[in-house]
Amino acid sequence: MTAIVETPETARLLDELTTPIGRDDPYPRYDRLREISRLIRAEDGALVVTGYDECQTVVRDSRLGHFPTDMLGLAGLADWADHPGTYMLFTSLVTLNPPDHTRLRRLVSSAFTARRVAALRPSIERMVDDLLADLAGAGDFIDRFAFPLPVNVIGELLGIPAADRAQFQSLIRDWSQVLETVEPSALEKADPAAATLRDYLTGLVAERRKDPRDDLISALVAVEADGDRLTEDELLTMVAFLFAAGFETTTNLLANGLVALLANPGATIADPGLAAEELLRWDSPVQLVSRVVYEPVEMAGLTIEPGERVVAYLGAGNRDAARFDHPNTLDLRRTDNSPLSFGGGIHYCVGAPLARLEAQIAFPALRSAYPNLALTAEPTRRNSLTLRGYTEMPVATN
Repeated sequence: MTAIVETPETARLLDELTTPIGRDDPYPRYDRLREISRLIRAEDGALVVTGYDECQTVVRDSRLGHFPTDMLGLAGLADWADHPGTYMLFTSLVTLNPPDHTRLRRLVSSAFTARRVAALRPSIERMVDDLLADLAGAGDFIDRFAFPLPVNVIGELLGIPAADRAQFQSLIRDWSQVLETVEPSALEKADPAAATLRDYLTGLVAERRKDPRDDLISALVAVEADGDRLTEDELLTMVAFLFAAGFETTTNLLANGLVALLANPGATIADPGLAAEELLRWDSPVQLVSRVVYEPVEMAGLTIEPGERVVAYLGAGNRDAARFDHPNTLDLRRTDNSPLSFGGGIHYCVGAPLARLEAQIAFPALRSAYPNLALTAEPTRRNSLTLRGYTEMPVATN
C-alpha cells in the first residue's frame, strides 16, 4: 500500500518545478516523485499525484470536483466576482461543477458538433499550406505557424473576423495567468485583458443576434435544449473560453511537438493519428489540474477523505512506466496510447477533436515541406507551470 509522503526531498522537487530549470525539463523530477510515492503531500497541504491511474481518477471520478464559487471566500478570493479575470475564469466550463456545468456543457455540445469540426478540414489544410509558404527561410515558428494556425481555425469556427484575431494572443496570455495564480501581480494583467476581450465579444455577439451567420457564435446565440438557452453573460464567457482554449493549448501542442520531432529526426510519421497522440503524451500542453475531494475516493490503495485538495500532474502521468512501455522514449507508432492531456470525465476538453485534427494535418505537412527544418537558437519557454509551451522559437527551413 502506498503511503502519503512528505519529506525534504519531495519539497525540494516540487519547489524546483516552479523554477525555470524545473519547468524546462520537469520529467526527471516527476519520475523521482513517483518513485518516492504515488501520493505526495505538498507544503501547502495539497495532495500531489504523478501516476497515470491516480491522475485519471482525479480528472474522471465524479467524487472530485472544483472548489465551488460560494466557497472561494475561504480560499482568500472573496472578491473574485469583482475582478474580470477571475470572474470569467470561475464562471467558465473549466471550473464549474454540476449542475451548472452539466447544463452549459449540454448547450455548447449542441452547437459545437463533430460535423462542424470535421467540416473545417479543407480550411485547415489550406491554412497549413499558406503558413508553410510563409515559414520558408528563417523566422519564428510561434509567430509564423504555431499561433496563426489555431487562432485562425478557432476564429473561423467561431466567426471572429480575420483582421481582429491577431490581437488576442497577448490578451489570452495575460488572462490565462489566473490559471497559475490570482496574486495582485497576475490580476493587474488578467483583469484588463479579460475586460477588453469581453467588450469586444459583446459587440460581436450583438452583431450576430442581428445578422446570424454560419458560425459557432451564431449557433450559440440560437442554441436551445429542453427550453433552456444561454444567458448573455454565459454566452460571452463561453465564447471567450472557447476562443482561448481553441488556440492557447493548440499553439503549445504544435510548438512542443515540433521540438520533440526535431530532437528525434529518425521518428517517422506513418500514421498522423498515432503521431499526434504520442506528441500529446510526450510533452503535454497542459501539465496539471487541481480538484477537491467531495466524497471518499481510493487512490493507490488509500482512501482520500473529503476536503482534500488534489493536484494531478498530467504530464507526469503521461510518462508513468506502469501505464506506458518505455515512457521516456518517443514512439510515433505507439498504439496503446491514451494520454491524459485533454483531461477526462465531465471536464474532458470540448475542443479536443479540433486540436487533434489540426495536429494530424500540421505535423506531417511540416515534415514533408521542410525535412531540414531546424532550430537556429534555443527556444524561449513560457513562464508557466500549468500551461507548457514556448513564446519564441527561431527556426530555419533549409
